[in-house]
Amino acid sequence: MKIIITNQNNAERITRFFISLFLLPSPLIFGYETFPIIQSVVGGILLFNALSGMCTIYRLFGANTCAK
Repeated sequence: MKIIITNQNNAERITRFFISLFLLPSPLIFGYETFPIIQSVVGGILLFNALSGMCTIYRLFGANTCAK
């Protein structure tokens, strides 16, 4: 059984990567408060999605944006 199954196309992965680059340093810029830390966590999740090509929510709903 494969754990990581690619279910995102390349354009979506690139978009998630660039969005994560803006969200990850939020606590360093805006201080260590609740909202910047949440933004950083979301950025980390998006970075994982971009690098692995797997979105867990897509997997739960059976969605796949890869070209077949």
